[in-house]
Amino acid sequence: VQLQASGGGLVQAGGSLNLSCAAFGRIFSLNRMAWYRQPPEKQRELVAEILVSGSTNFADSVKGRFTISRDNVKNAVYLQMNDLKPEDTAIYYCTADGLSGTRLRNTFFTSWGQGTQVTVSS
Repeated sequence: VQLQASGGGLVQAGGSLNLSCAAFGRIFSLNRMAWYRQPPEKQRELVAEILVSGSTNFADSVKGRFTISRDNVKNAVYLQMNDLKPEDTAIYYCTADGLSGTRLRNTFFTSWGQGTQVTVSS
């Protein structure tokens, strides 16, 4: 299963961006989908996650500004980022886990997208 992320770019502080990530391959089911980010010279950190139930969790630094959603038909996850700040500058990665294969034969997988750059200027 492969993930393809898109939607990054350069934006001024206070602006908005919407990231998209689609999963491709022999997907039987998707469970957890999430966005992580890695700021320059820092470790990768969780931004937001969403379970198949719709339950969500956000990093404290983005609560109230970011929204995560998913489309279970399109096997996609989205991150709507509002009121962006320079400290949101990072490479954003999507990830998903679930089962690949068929109903009779499937295996657990975890996949990561290639990352998309988000740069917020002050």
